[in-house]
Amino acid sequence: MSAGETSRGNSFVILHAGDRRFALPASIVTELAPPLRMHVFPHTTPIVSGVLLRRGRIVPVYDGIPALAGEHVSAQRFYLIAKREFGAVEELSGIPVDGDGELATGEMQPPPSGLPEYIVGTLAIGGESIEVLDFSALVAAQSAVSHLPGPPEAQS
Repeated sequence: MSAGETSRGNSFVILHAGDRRFALPASIVTELAPPLRMHVFPHTTPIVSGVLLRRGRIVPVYDGIPALAGEHVSAQRFYLIAKREFGAVEELSGIPVDGDGELATGEMQPPPSGLPEYIVGTLAIGGESIEVLDFSALVAAQSAVSHLPGPPEAQS
């Protein structure tokens, strides 16, 4: 694949999570980091499993993609470091993945109806339909599911 092909908006990184594969736009991926020491601390955000110190920055690690795969990724995992945007602010975030990522070029098709909002399209690669994720929307959706409402008297 030439540099010109990968610089277009139709390049994707294919992630392996359990037996499933997902795609993220290559434009948001900064690196695939080797297994690093993840720092775990007490917090109340179930989707955040900890933080990495990477290139002088604190990078939160979100377990959203393994949750989609229906299983936890093995202890020997890689961290795909991706960019998330909050208006004009950009943050790096880690995604645990098992196995290497693949770079693929293809035309994203609209997602079939009835899928969650964080699935923004599909790619047809090697006879397989791979879901393309909006990482920011995935984290928001997984965070909303993981926050259970408190007792009724606390909601007033």
